Amino acid sequence: MSGMLHSVLNKLITNGDLSVQYADGQTQTYGDGSPPHITLVFHKKSAERAIALDPELKLGECFMSGEIDFPQGDLFGFLRLVFENTGATAAKEPWMRVLSKLRRLFRPLQQMNTLARSSRNVQHHYDLSGDLYDLFLDPDKQYSCAYFETPQTSLAEAQLAKKRHIAAKLQIRPEHTLLDIGCGWGGLGLYFADLLEADVTGVTLSQEQFQIANQRAHERGLAHQARFLLQDYRKLDQQFDRISSVGMFEHVGVTHYSEFFEQVARLLKPDGSMLLHAIGRSDEPSATNPFIRKYIFPGGYIPSLSEVLPHIENSGLIITDIEILRLHYAETLKAWREAFMANRDKAKALYDERFCRMWEFYLAGSESAFRWQNMMVFQIQLAHRQDAVPLTRSYIEQEEKRLKRLETRKFKVSNDSMKTQTPSKHLVY
Repeated sequence: MSGMLHSVLNKLITNGDLSVQYADGQTQTYGDGSPPHITLVFHKKSAERAIALDPELKLGECFMSGEIDFPQGDLFGFLRLVFENTGATAAKEPWMRVLSKLRRLFRPLQQMNTLARSSRNVQHHYDLSGDLYDLFLDPDKQYSCAYFETPQTSLAEAQLAKKRHIAAKLQIRPEHTLLDIGCGWGGLGLYFADLLEADVTGVTLSQEQFQIANQRAHERGLAHQARFLLQDYRKLDQQFDRISSVGMFEHVGVTHYSEFFEQVARLLKPDGSMLLHAIGRSDEPSATNPFIRKYIFPGGYIPSLSEVLPHIENSGLIITDIEILRLHYAETLKAWREAFMANRDKAKALYDERFCRMWEFYLAGSESAFRWQNMMVFQIQLAHRQDAVPLTRSYIEQEEKRLKRLETRKFKVSNDSMKTQTPSKHLVY
């Protein structure tokens, strides 16, 4: 039994019931015996020391390689037990604090997202099999935080509400040209083009997303007004009435924020507006989780608002609105995680057991970070002029009501067309 790990767990787990079966056959229990009841089994002694020294990286790696298992409970239940004992910020042993400082020190090198490196980083994640994403995303393949209007809202309804909420803030009209930076599989751009008759240009660095987005535009007869380019946003020189960017800013890298907002300022017409939707952290700046950086999103970074706002100010753009979405992404990830686990055998047929464990850790860890730690989503509205948007926020609700009516007429949206979802026990309205 690892004395170091035993000492850490004994200090960490005071509530709940964690039973640990060590590689040498010894079993220890931690907590006060109350639910939840979780059993963690170590198959290798080396995993005990590795996790004790560097849990942020090694817990995921050891789970991915099958060196640990959870015969009672599951990975998500274990993470919940840990975070409910430690709060938003887990107390760290001295050596863990040193590791965190070193990771932050090397952050600029890890986020040196040049044109070539940005393309490789995006392809690492988004050019996985499209069949994989079909296993857990909604039918429109929205791969960003949804907007849950009620606890009974399904994932598909929440993703439609997200698109509606963004469109309402942008006040899109038929004559508008619109740029979607990081367009994904085209769902948001097609919503703008189909429902609001905007002229849409989307850019992505993913070959898979580029092909699917254009195919969807062609199939829906929208190729004349919704085009998707395999291009870096930094290479664009056209100006647009509206700009959206959803779930892309996380890949920019803190050393490129000035470049991002200066380019947005050049691309946005003088009377235009932009909506930036991105993941942020609600506490001080830090470093990317090492497991996520190494295996899921190389080059990615989640900023504090304090790291973002100075670059906006220096670009000459005006912040006209900021909205914080808190548990919405936790609920989105919950829906993704449950769908992925229900289709785990299909994912294993596409890849292998190691991949499935990696993806389970990614989804479970991400949901935990939004539910119990310091992750949130921000929507920042930007413009060149003070009068680019109405004086009060009431226009957003009014526009959403108008868009709902348009959706009903044009898309024939009904409850039967939306996937059902078990009401959340975590959200309170």
